[in-house]
Amino acid sequence: MTDDGFMGPPWQMDWTLKAQAARDALPEDVRKMIDAARAELVTATDPYFRGVEADRDLPSGMKVAPVQSSKPKGARVLLFDGGHGWMTYTFVRRTEDPQIVVEEVFWQ
Repeated sequence: MTDDGFMGPPWQMDWTLKAQAARDALPEDVRKMIDAARAELVTATDPYFRGVEADRDLPSGMKVAPVQSSKPKGARVLLFDGGHGWMTYTFVRRTEDPQIVVEEVFWQ
């Protein structure tokens, strides 16, 4: 736990069955990119990447943005492979067992 009472990284991550099946169906090189994106999310101080240029520390080709700008605590999209793929996720920050839930994986 951190000083403010919340657990910190690394965060737990769960996948919906649909997202896991979509990931598993992709070629191995794409799954490796998704695994790299996953590693960035679970180790981020704030998986919502709030603030101006908060995602500037992400590797080249990755970017995080809100799915809807009107919902600042809503779902996020992590773009990878220069925007050819994405993962949508939500972050449930609670005192015990905070986690990231991946809801969708897509790559083209």
